[in-house]
Amino acid sequence: MNTLQDEILRLKKDKNAVILGHNYQRKEVQEISDFLGDSYGLSVKATKVESDIIVFCGVDFMAESAKILNPGKTVLLPNVKSVCPMAAMVDVDPLKALKAKNPDAPVVSYVNTSAAVKAETDICCTSANAVKIVKSLPNEKIIFVPDTNLGLYVKRFVKDKEMILWPGYCPTHVNIKVEDLKALKAEHPNAEVFVHPECTPEVIDFADFAYSTEGIIRHSVSSPKREFIIGTETNMIHRLRKEAPGKEFFGVEAATCPNMREISLEDVRDALLKTQHKIELSNELIARARIPLERMIEAGRQD
Repeated sequence: MNTLQDEILRLKKDKNAVILGHNYQRKEVQEISDFLGDSYGLSVKATKVESDIIVFCGVDFMAESAKILNPGKTVLLPNVKSVCPMAAMVDVDPLKALKAKNPDAPVVSYVNTSAAVKAETDICCTSANAVKIVKSLPNEKIIFVPDTNLGLYVKRFVKDKEMILWPGYCPTHVNIKVEDLKALKAEHPNAEVFVHPECTPEVIDFADFAYSTEGIIRHSVSSPKREFIIGTETNMIHRLRKEAPGKEFFGVEAATCPNMREISLEDVRDALLKTQHKIELSNELIARARIPLERMIEAGRQD
């Protein structure tokens, strides 16, 4: 561990802080995180934090969710450039208009949305429980925002509902092409292919399994296979190699999220040192956005 990492650990102790890190963070940021996970796992962890300060190494909507679930705590996003382009694809006013046209359709929002959008939502979901949550709703029509590809994935398993899909997507996951996976499969014919549900339908069709990042980890650990092709953000492979030592993982070179990679060790150190880049949300917004998040957590994960 280098001097900068040591400094972060000292500051974390002095400030009574905890560092939550997403699986797509740089490997050096993963190394100083107290807890690593996917969006669902991090949301659950955020409800159990006892520290005064939460340093969230992820993108903006994740830090907002942590603040919503911990309104009395200080939540820091180490680099304000770490924003989710998918979350920015849905705005409140167009969503309100869509709700007005479909008053009997509940809104299921992917957790990859802003706090303002969550406040207009009936229940949130993650890739780990989207199918479970949509299946559980009694309504015949569902408004699903913002990820079209995740919505199309859900429709594979939910045939009896009409889903109104918002035209959003994850730029990182749409960069993963079938041709990339075929090329890797030709080099590693015995490898299992895992992709994320944010991938396009043709990529999911080619893969052996589609899972959230934590689902990918669990299957990689339990599988008798020794080689795996991973169709999600390539920083994920660092964690996979730690969780399943002795197994080999091959990523798609184009699957990089520059926004997730904005956070550096220097950013984490400075956030702790200066208590900077606080997430600030109104009490009213927190109260409204908390309801769909808590419903999501209560529903549990599926994969």
